[in-house]
Amino acid sequence: METKHSQAPVVGTQQASGVSYKTADSSYFENRGLRRYAGVWSLWALGVGAVISGHFSGWNLGLASGGWGGMALATIIIAIMYLGLTFSIAEMGAALPHTGAAYSFARTSMGPWGGFITGLCENVEYVLTPAVIVFFIGAYLSQIFGTAETFQPVWWILGYIIFVGLNIIGVELSFRVTLVVCLMALAVLVVFWISAFPHIDFKAWALNIGPDGTVLEGGNGPWLPMGIGGALACLPFAVWLFLAIEQLPLAAEESIAPQKDMPKGIILGMVTLIVSAVMILFLNPSIVGVGSAALGASGEPLLDGFKAIYGDTAAKALALVAIIGLISSFHTIIFAQGRQIYSLSRAGYFPTFLSVTHKTGKTPHFAMVFGACVGLLIMLYLFFTLDTSTSGAVIGGTLLNMAVFGAMCSYIAQGISFIILRQKHAHIVRPFVSPFGIAGAVATVVIALVTVYFQLLDPAYRAGVYGVAAWFAIGIAYFALVGRHRLILSPEEEFALEQREKAFG
Repeated sequence: METKHSQAPVVGTQQASGVSYKTADSSYFENRGLRRYAGVWSLWALGVGAVISGHFSGWNLGLASGGWGGMALATIIIAIMYLGLTFSIAEMGAALPHTGAAYSFARTSMGPWGGFITGLCENVEYVLTPAVIVFFIGAYLSQIFGTAETFQPVWWILGYIIFVGLNIIGVELSFRVTLVVCLMALAVLVVFWISAFPHIDFKAWALNIGPDGTVLEGGNGPWLPMGIGGALACLPFAVWLFLAIEQLPLAAEESIAPQKDMPKGIILGMVTLIVSAVMILFLNPSIVGVGSAALGASGEPLLDGFKAIYGDTAAKALALVAIIGLISSFHTIIFAQGRQIYSLSRAGYFPTFLSVTHKTGKTPHFAMVFGACVGLLIMLYLFFTLDTSTSGAVIGGTLLNMAVFGAMCSYIAQGISFIILRQKHAHIVRPFVSPFGIAGAVATVVIALVTVYFQLLDPAYRAGVYGVAAWFAIGIAYFALVGRHRLILSPEEEFALEQREKAFG
């Protein structure tokens, strides 16, 4: 069943915020139709599958900034932020079940400018996160096939072609693949946990980082070798253990019962991820022969753990197994990337051709291809301009911080949206109510602000943050000069205008 939209745009509708709407006939929405398919377990797999690669690669880079204890403390802080965020999103997503997600929440609470800027922040996250993941996929494939560093871009291009293609075929296939690879990735992690337990020595290996990052032979180092400052510097990397769980509302118009299933899917997903994060954070650095110091610069930490347990002779087979988690997230976030660009395009914030859907698959193919091309171009720019001779992880780390910066800005906006919706739009029907209320949203905003601050303090990745700031500047300039004069009354826009009228008369 395809989603249907009401159609009653008014030519030249003006608002105090300086936007105007263009007329769109019925064919406009017919060419942008989506198909409902997802149930609660499909949504659970969408959320967990999007995040799970962060448990295979990426999180470990924080060990170099704060040691094991610093990374553990950062993970607890970030878990609190995500609990506040996901419960807030569960409430907003059930009340506003639109594909726009973060943009939709902010559009209703803060107007078109607030909606667009929030959508732009989320756009950075969903364009760059697949780029981070395909970088790590390339690192694993290089281990398997023994290819040179210069061959990396080929792996990236092949990854995008294959998984954008799978997502274009149809939503049914997308969700089936998502569920299968998510379950496979979790199975790999469970096997790793069971295999690791007989081979760990926590004090000797997890605590083998001393003050100023020195490697301690024999371990037994301090819990916080870089102090509280080091722990806070780990925050951007701890985010990788949960990043993208918030994408579930982007599937609202492809969910059979979003008001009921969306809260269940995101809460079940968060519980799953907390259990997995605890296990991987404790076990991976504790394995004899691995250690926090080595993992802090590794592009394939799970593979390092498997090698230490089973030996180098099994490395290639183990790398193929370990890559499943990366594939799960790559495939799933490409889904989210397409829907996020689609929603902003359908409403006119981005060029409207990007929201046209595939005639048979009813998937936003233009949006997915465009997002993939932007992400790939950024990767290639970093590949040819950064010095990767000492550590190829510099590209992954830079991209990771850029994605996290966009995500933090989005979380701040979503926390503010939740507070405004609670205070000024109490009349909106809420099928699910967050037990953490406004306090949970405030915690999300505060922790996200602290994370951004410590990102800006890291000179290694500061240039990436500046790059995202430039992305924001270009996007805002486009909207100010062009986009705000070409808005369309999409479901998110209609809902926002109706709620504003109810709230303010």
